[in-house]
Order: sequence, then structure tokens, then C-alpha cells
Amino acid sequence: MRLRSSLSALFCTTALLGTVSIIHPASAADSQDAQLRELRREMLEMRSQIKALKSRLNEPETTNTRTARVAAAAHRSEMSNRMAHDINIGDAVRPSVGVLNASGAGTPPSDRAVVESWRDFQAATKSDEEVAVGGMKIGFPNGRFTVQSKDGEYALSIGLAFHEDFGGFITNNPRGNEAKGAFNAFTTNQRRLRIPFMFRYKNWVAAVTPDFGANHNDGYVGLYEGNLNYTGLRNTVMTVGYFQPRVTEEDAESSNDFMTLERPSITDMVRNIAAGDARFSVGAMHYEKRWWIAGYFTGQEWGHRNPSDNGATYYGGGSGSIVDSQTGGVFRAAGRPIATKDWDVHMGVSAVSAFKVQGTGTNNRTTSFGQRPEFDIGEGSMSATGTIPFVSHIWAAGPELGVRWRRLLVKGEYYHVGIERSQATLPTLNFQGWYGSAAYTIFGTPRMYNYKEGAWGAPGVKETEEFDPAHNQWGALEVVGHYSVIDLNDNAHDPSALSSSKMYNYYGVNGGQQTVWQGGLNWYPNRHFAIKADYSHFIVSRSQQATDTLGRTGDSVEARVQATF
Repeated sequence: MRLRSSLSALFCTTALLGTVSIIHPASAADSQDAQLRELRREMLEMRSQIKALKSRLNEPETTNTRTARVAAAAHRSEMSNRMAHDINIGDAVRPSVGVLNASGAGTPPSDRAVVESWRDFQAATKSDEEVAVGGMKIGFPNGRFTVQSKDGEYALSIGLAFHEDFGGFITNNPRGNEAKGAFNAFTTNQRRLRIPFMFRYKNWVAAVTPDFGANHNDGYVGLYEGNLNYTGLRNTVMTVGYFQPRVTEEDAESSNDFMTLERPSITDMVRNIAAGDARFSVGAMHYEKRWWIAGYFTGQEWGHRNPSDNGATYYGGGSGSIVDSQTGGVFRAAGRPIATKDWDVHMGVSAVSAFKVQGTGTNNRTTSFGQRPEFDIGEGSMSATGTIPFVSHIWAAGPELGVRWRRLLVKGEYYHVGIERSQATLPTLNFQGWYGSAAYTIFGTPRMYNYKEGAWGAPGVKETEEFDPAHNQWGALEVVGHYSVIDLNDNAHDPSALSSSKMYNYYGVNGGQQTVWQGGLNWYPNRHFAIKADYSHFIVSRSQQATDTLGRTGDSVEARVQATF
């Protein structure tokens, strides 16, 4: 009714202006002529508004669209801009008063298929500017292209996570007769090229995400996720299929939200025990505004039994000789005891275990750990254990902590890793690692808490703050700092740990200790694009790797261009 009343008022105004143009003759005073010209200019603007309103008379109105149209009538000269700003691409669930959240702050879309309840999906699409084509609706809820049926029961969403990395090692100091290794002065890598697909029928969702950048080197195509989900229970997602079960705070974050270009070494090491990308999983997650919990039973990684992938560096590589697949489990719980305008506190704990390590037909099940110096464009590992024989099962556990004060966010995690042996005479091996990171948002919306993931989001860029130098708008910029350690030594002075053969880690392991210092800048001109750059200094003690027999230090610089939808 309000829309039709506004239209009638505009018709009347148009008729009145036409009458005014007849009453005033050409010989009127100069001041009257100037007034006439101004009225005629406004009449032309109103006619364009009438045309736009006519085209939208038959569309269903929401609170947001009505508000935008009223504002447009009050500011006629800015009608086109107002219509553009009518689009709301934040998350569907709105936080209650006093509980701050990343939703609606202009943060990047996820690098995964967005799996949410049908109710939340409908809430997001109602606040989205949609176009009706026949019996279908087309829009961009959550910043992602979506086609759905008129009643919203059927829907298809398509997204993008594009990460192109380039850089190299400024210094890399081999000692003695060490081999230089794969440490380029300059190289590039398509780090991620994911295209998330979400297929929905009410509360049933299928998520399929191929990854055309699925490797530490260009040219490998893989699968990031392929799973079925049920979202009919309140704030709960139940999942079965290839999935990335969330473990550790860093792993719960979308890669589009990372402070630095890569995860800390210890979180990457822990998640790959029985979680990581494209891991078969059965389980569920539940979230509230103040707490988050999830648990999954897990199996093998995608492609892990494919002999054609033998020797591949992604998902551990494939092997046709595996006759007994791995089984394991993941558990994570997080709380948010403080959430105010200036303060946000996150506390949590994560645990992961491989109950049974994969086998190849013998009783000697093996494992290994190794990490790059948090620089992942095809480079080698310097801190690595080599093959560890006679493994019964593996576990890891540790706490999470994060604190935000206004524009400053500080967070960290610690994890202990234990390897139990299948022979009673062999000792349990123990490794550990930790990290601390800080980020300060110079301008733009600071990092906020995403309670749907139980993790921190990226800085946000509202539509009114998108990069536009002509109007002194610059998006969002943050400066970050990071300190990370992994210790892969245990009883490192045992003769078996010092052996030149990596197959003899019976009683001790000399995997080396790796320390990484990083600093960086992340610029988001808008919520969909980013440019990031990191400088790293690493220190690694000696290990069994041919590139690190005497210890090594070095420096690297890496940059990323990022596009997300």
C-alpha cells in the first residue's frame, strides 16, 4: 500500500509540474525562469523513479526494500545508489543485542559451500536484492550467486575461492655439504582454486567443492569436499562424506580469513592426524552465540587408496597397497565468556586421534611428520621426522585462547602430540608446538568473532567503505605479527635417531625444532578481493633431512592475490 501511495503522489507531482510549466510564460522574470528549470529537472528525475517503481510493483516487499525506497523518495538525486545499497550480503543469523559478531560486517565469503538451515537460508535471501525470472529467484545471499525456486525449497549456490601466491627466499643458508633443496628465489603457485557448489532441498544440503589448485605445486586437481548435510535441528549441522572436520581454532577459520598466508605449523600438523581437507567424516556441530561444539568419526582422505596418486604431496599421496584404511576421531569445544563492544574472549580445547593407522597388509604400520617453514609454493620441508615404524595410534590435544580489544586481536594455541607404539619394548614418542599471533586493523571493520564457526573472521569492508580514492575510501587494512614453533625431537640422542636412514626411528626421533617469525600486511579493498604480503624469518635445528643436517636459517617474502564469492 505504501508503494502504491508513493506512486500516486509522484503522478500528482508530475501533473502539477506540467501545469506550472504552462502557467509561467517565457517572458517571466529571471528568478522565475531559474525556478522553472529546477522544477523541470526534478520532474525528469521523478519520471525515472516512476518507471523504476512500476517495474517493481509486482515484487514481494521486505522491510529492507521498503526502507530503501522511502529513503530514495527523500533523496531523489541518489536513487540509483540507494537501490544498490539495498543489498544485504551478511550472514543470515543476526546476533542479539550486546553480542558482537562478524555477520553483516562485509567479511569475505567462506572458501567452503555454505551449509546452513533452511530457515537461515530464507532469512538471508529475504534481505537480498533478488531478480525474479519466471518461477525462479536469482540473487547473492551471503555474497554468493544463488538460484532458487519461488518458494525457496530448491536452491543452487556457486562460489569461488581464488588464491594465487608468488614469492621466494631472500636468503636460504645451506651449511657444509648440504643440498640447497627446493627453495626458489622466485616462483608462483595457484594455492587454491575452489568452486563451492551447494545443492539444497529444504533442510537437506549437498556440498561439492572441486579444487583446481589442490597441491603445493600448480597442476594438480583434487576434491576439497563432497558431503551430505541435514540442518533441520536448531543451530546444528549433521554431515557425512568427504569434509574438513573442524579441529583447532585456525582450522575452523576459512582460508579466506587467515592472518598470515599459511596456518601455523603445529595446527597443520595436528589436523592432518585424523582431520584435514577431504577427510571422510560422520558427525555434527552445534553452535550458540556463547559456545560451539563438534565431534566427528573420521576415515581415510579422498584419493588415498588411488595408486595413480602415489608420491603426490597433497592429502598424503595415494597408495594402491593400502588394505586397511585409517580410522579416527575429532572433538572440539569452544566458549565465549566475554562479548562486548570493546572486548571479546574465546576459549577452547581441541583433540584428535587416529585410532588405527592405515595398513598395507603387515603389522608394521608407520607414520611421519614434516612441515614447511610456513611458506607453501612448492618448497621442501626442513623439519621432519622421517618414517616412524611400529605405530599403534596417534593423538593430539591442546587449548585455544583468543582476545580482542577494540581493533587489536591476539590469539594462540598449544598442542601435544603422542605416538603410541605397537611393540611394548618401544617408547611412546612425544612432540609439541605452539604459536601466538596478533592483528591490528588500521582502518575498516576490525576482526570480529564468528560464532557459527567458533573462530575469528577477517576484517570487514562495508559497502560505504569500499575502495574509492575519489571519496577518500580505502577498504580495510591490517598489520599482523606471528610467532610459531614445532619441536619434532624426542630422545634425539638415541643412536636410531642419529642414523642416516630415516627407517630407523625406533627409540628416538631427530626431526628438528623449527621457529618462524612473521610480519605482514593484509589489504581488503572490498569484501570480495584482497592483497596480502608476508615476510618470514625461520630458524631450524638439525634434523634427518638432507637439506637440514646441520641446521639452517633463512628469510622469505610471499604475496597473495585473493578473490572470494
